[in-house]
Amino acid sequence: MALRSAAGRPQKLRKYSLQTGIVYGPVESRRLGLSLGINLLPTSYKLCSFNCVYCQYGWTKKGTLAPIQELADLPSLEAIAAAIESALEQLSGAGKTVDSITICGNGEPTLYPDLRGVIEIAKRERDRYQPQARLAILSNSSTVGDPVVREALDLLDLKIMKFDAGSEEIFRQLNHPRAPIYMGDIVAGLKELKNIMLQSLFVQGRVTNADPDSVCLWVEKVREIRPLGVQVYTLEREPADERIGKVSLATLQWIAEEVRWRAGVPVDVF
Repeated sequence: MALRSAAGRPQKLRKYSLQTGIVYGPVESRRLGLSLGINLLPTSYKLCSFNCVYCQYGWTKKGTLAPIQELADLPSLEAIAAAIESALEQLSGAGKTVDSITICGNGEPTLYPDLRGVIEIAKRERDRYQPQARLAILSNSSTVGDPVVREALDLLDLKIMKFDAGSEEIFRQLNHPRAPIYMGDIVAGLKELKNIMLQSLFVQGRVTNADPDSVCLWVEKVREIRPLGVQVYTLEREPADERIGKVSLATLQWIAEEVRWRAGVPVDVF
């Protein structure tokens, strides 16, 4: 997808490939510093409860809220434990430290059936090898209505939860949730979680959530959720739908001011 820089030169969004293993990186993250990633999902396809138009991994071919048929494609808890221990042992042996150990990967990580088990393993190995690192997750928030998921998430140091739209209409146009997921249920679940950060991506084009009306509705929901803070950003990688594009830095800064003023919540622009 070609965009234009301020100087008029073509600017290409970066392509992004699926992760090929359980542990990857460390990678430099705009929001998490030097981050070691943990992928709990298949390596040959994206497994997700959303089909977001902006997804860096492309369209969702395996959409689900309950990955029963896909269980054979998921790594075992034993394999996850071995991969995390090996990676952290190697980093520490080389005298390297990371800022974050982040559960994310090829889709929605909270779909993993034993999320609590993974988090407990990650905490144990983090405390052993990299005690300074925060244990984090990047989630699309689709499962926060489940109290079992919320209990697992509350074990983490940093919960970065997706929230892009303030109306059911924009939510469905932008995120294409797997039924039966409703924005109102996500808002209710997020209100039940403690100490969360919201991550909100803004785009324009065939679908936009950056116009004044959409932003106003979204800000009202942010005020209702009352997160610790909000991270607003736009496309950095090639999206699934080529008909959407980045919004300007000025637009992101305006959105941030709306949140600070109307919701009283701290905001970072990325």
